[in-house]
Amino acid sequence: MWKSTFWLVLAVLFSLPCRSVSAIDRGPEHPNVILVFIDDMGWTDLSCFDGQGPRTQHIDQLASEGIRFTQFYVNSPICSPSRVAISTGQYPQRWRITSYLNNRRSNRERGMAQWLDVKAPMLARELQRAGYATGHFGKWHMGGQRDVDNAPPITAYGFDQSLTNFEGMGAKLLPLTMQPGWEKPGRIWQKAVRLGEPVTWMQRSEITGGFVEAALKFIDQAQADKKPFYVNVWPDDVHAPFFPPLEKWKDGRRALYHGVLDALDEQLAALFNRIRNDEELRRQTLIVLCSDNGHDVGAGSSDPLRGGKTWLYEGGIRSPLITWGPGLLAKEKTGTVNEESVFCALDLNRSLYDICHVNVPKNAKLDGENLAETLLGHSKQSRQSPIFWRRPPDRPGFGHGYDEDNPDLAVRDGQWKFTVNYDGSSPQLYDLSEDAAETNNLVDANPKVADRLHKAIREWNSELPRDAGDQSSD
Repeated sequence: MWKSTFWLVLAVLFSLPCRSVSAIDRGPEHPNVILVFIDDMGWTDLSCFDGQGPRTQHIDQLASEGIRFTQFYVNSPICSPSRVAISTGQYPQRWRITSYLNNRRSNRERGMAQWLDVKAPMLARELQRAGYATGHFGKWHMGGQRDVDNAPPITAYGFDQSLTNFEGMGAKLLPLTMQPGWEKPGRIWQKAVRLGEPVTWMQRSEITGGFVEAALKFIDQAQADKKPFYVNVWPDDVHAPFFPPLEKWKDGRRALYHGVLDALDEQLAALFNRIRNDEELRRQTLIVLCSDNGHDVGAGSSDPLRGGKTWLYEGGIRSPLITWGPGLLAKEKTGTVNEESVFCALDLNRSLYDICHVNVPKNAKLDGENLAETLLGHSKQSRQSPIFWRRPPDRPGFGHGYDEDNPDLAVRDGQWKFTVNYDGSSPQLYDLSEDAAETNNLVDANPKVADRLHKAIREWNSELPRDAGDQSSD
């Protein structure tokens, strides 16, 4: 039943008028880009990153034909600000999105915006202006959730088409839930219907496949129109609650998580195979795959890194990254691992402008650096500027799986990682080239390094709007 409804939704969705833009040359200078942004997946959950869970064979194949990066970072340990950073190329604190977007009252109490300002620079918008077909399929979570029902539609940010979940405005897929022993499925997030229609209800365990099907239809149309495309495929897997297919159901939180991860991998296969098996698309398409933040504690894994989702230790902010593109990547780098280059999602955003030969938006100061040659395997250059983080205001520590303080601020600069609280307490300095697990605090042994990084992070933070997490005095 849901399949017929789903295809009806797609028919309505793709009958909507697209922005009229002129097609541009489909040569390799304007490659297609697919960004797969997985939700709450740990640094070592994929088997190609030494994961101990299910064999993620389809993502593993992508990695075996591309490049894996082990020192890639996202710019927040929690979803909404991480998504803002990779979309805008700017620190999310600039736009007052520093934790997950919730209901209106909660957002105000935490000193946050209700949604991403449409004036923010958007990679999708600039690609759209340059003639790309742009589509977003999956979780949004940058505005339009809970009772925030007047946020801008996803299309206002530069997308021709969108299909989302319960945390975005517009057409959506909503989850039915099922587990062994139930006579009929349940429903969650029913109130999200108010955030836009048409709505398709489908099994939670199959929704990634629904987003993939919609993305493939969009890709087919772009190819028929001879237009390059930029597509977000942002599943809400592997985020809790966990409802894997019944045949993958096992007892225990981690086992359920592994069942969802296994199903995610299987459902992404159709997307990867569509591109891989079409000679034109294979030659002209770049696929980028990473996670929005670290693992949910007790479910995924980032071993041997310290911390997980919401934490400023490595397990919360370091993400697996895979780039794939036989017509774009250095051929001698196929199947290799880059363990040297240190960079972040801000740099990924900035680099895609260069890879797609599209101008950076005027009057927008991006925080990312152009590392296109690194992403494509022609260089191992790292980001030159430090990477800074601020903890989510609602995550001070001593909870969410760990009985310790969550540092308020963090910075990575070369081999060094420094964390500290707003009031200067609990300074920690780690040499990540020797201590990725952040176990040996070197503050006392390297006071000049600690002082330099402490000054840098205080200056960075002082230039940005505060949120409710900062209770320090001026």
